[in-house]
Amino acid sequence: FGEPKHWDDVAAVDSLTYTRVEIKRIIEKAFEIASTRNKKVTSVDKANVLASSKLWRKIAEEVASRHPDITLEHLYVDAAAMLMIQRPTTFDVIVTENLFGDILSDEASVITGSLGMLPSASHAENGPSLYEPIHGSAPDIANQNIANPMSMISSVSMMLRQSFSLFKEADAIDAATARTMQAGF
Repeated sequence: FGEPKHWDDVAAVDSLTYTRVEIKRIIEKAFEIASTRNKKVTSVDKANVLASSKLWRKIAEEVASRHPDITLEHLYVDAAAMLMIQRPTTFDVIVTENLFGDILSDEASVITGSLGMLPSASHAENGPSLYEPIHGSAPDIANQNIANPMSMISSVSMMLRQSFSLFKEADAIDAATARTMQAGF
């Protein structure tokens, strides 16, 4: 959403702007979440091409130095997209900028079979977090009795885990959703 931004029939310009404060806040949150999981953060960027990604990678290394118990790996976005399909279980927490994250999260839905199966979280720096299905409200299927509630239920599990540290309760929800899917629903 950076400036300048322009388009006409001859040329187009989009700006990708991130500040040190923004990047550090996002990456710190990724490390915080990873500390409650498998202790691995994959930072996805395009540092071989984009200046913003070079800064992103530098700050990721700085944050990682303060979290020696958590492994940090870097992947270019194209390699991350490929590996997400080939070996999805090798990832734990993926942290990236907005455009790459939007694309990769939609790609990840292929693994589960539907965008409607994935939870999401938006974490405020100082304030509440927002948990919702990754697809949003899906108005295109309203009133058709076809919406799958699994992503909303999984978003509640994520909320219990990430905002309230209620791990047993989140695990119970995850186990129930797994049993439901295994039963064919």
